[in-house]
Amino acid sequence: MPALMLPGTSSDTTQMIALLALVAAALTFVEYVGDYPSIIEFRDSPPFNRMRFVALFLTVLVLTLICRGIYHPTTLTVWLESLGVRLGGVLDFPYSPVRLMVLLADDSMSPRQVSMIRSHAGIAYVFSLATTLAFLLTVRLLNWPIRHGAFNFWVNLPLFDPTAGGDVLYRLKRDSHVNIALGFLLPFLIPAVMKLASETLSPISLTEPQTLIWTMSAWAFLPASLIMRGVALMRIADLIEEKRRRAYAQAELQAA
Repeated sequence: MPALMLPGTSSDTTQMIALLALVAAALTFVEYVGDYPSIIEFRDSPPFNRMRFVALFLTVLVLTLICRGIYHPTTLTVWLESLGVRLGGVLDFPYSPVRLMVLLADDSMSPRQVSMIRSHAGIAYVFSLATTLAFLLTVRLLNWPIRHGAFNFWVNLPLFDPTAGGDVLYRLKRDSHVNIALGFLLPFLIPAVMKLASETLSPISLTEPQTLIWTMSAWAFLPASLIMRGVALMRIADLIEEKRRRAYAQAELQAA
């Protein structure tokens, strides 16, 4: 979307990005149509992947429309920019993730460019928080993932090898804790790493619209995705633990 909707992108770049998008779409289609899983997790447990896709799609779309409003302002782009300014202002408090992203701005940037960083960070972070909260409500209120049938462990977790060693329940809970911890820490760690890298390497220019869009989208989406995966793994662990508890209780009754 940024390459197609924003001006200043060469035709060769647009064609290359469109080709990559088609290849990614084809791989996703083959993954979901095929009977045997390969790399995509929770493909048979909606709406996990759907929520992540919609969240990333809306984040990139809204940020792209705001940047497009710089060159071709409309009522929608002006409203989205004002919304981003308000959200960024609310979330820009000391030691917040949004404040850390704003601190990446250097002295050469204009106040408008710093405001764009703040508004983009605010909108992206709100989308990530909303997506995480929506998934938590789906797990708690809609009994995900067994509301519409049994959970197939192999189809939904193709990269998790249950025979690798150790108790499956322990490994699921351990991976869940690691994912949730990383999800909470990454919004703070990513700006710090970018700041340290800019002192030794060529810094990322957040004044470029496409760089700004993808940086903010990845900064907000990756932690939310990790937290959602951690919650999902913990839910699967709870289901396995409950099934074991029922099996042990039934075995004791039969033995008695």
